[in-house]
Amino acid sequence: MPKFEVYLERIGEYRFRLRARNGQIIAVSQGYKSKEGCIKGIESVRVNAPIARIVEIEAEHKEGVEAAT
Repeated sequence: MPKFEVYLERIGEYRFRLRARNGQIIAVSQGYKSKEGCIKGIESVRVNAPIARIVEIEAEHKEGVEAAT
């Protein structure tokens, strides 16, 4: 079953990660100052993800590749 995992980083920030059914990490959050803020972040993903559009941003990807070469 997919699950959200909440954890505290060494630098004192809370983060969550979303694991797929096979255990693969498929998303990692930003850092939050409180566990409550982190939980609100999870709830935001739950509410907004079903209606979120997929947007392909090629220009940023190409710039990153060009900068690396």
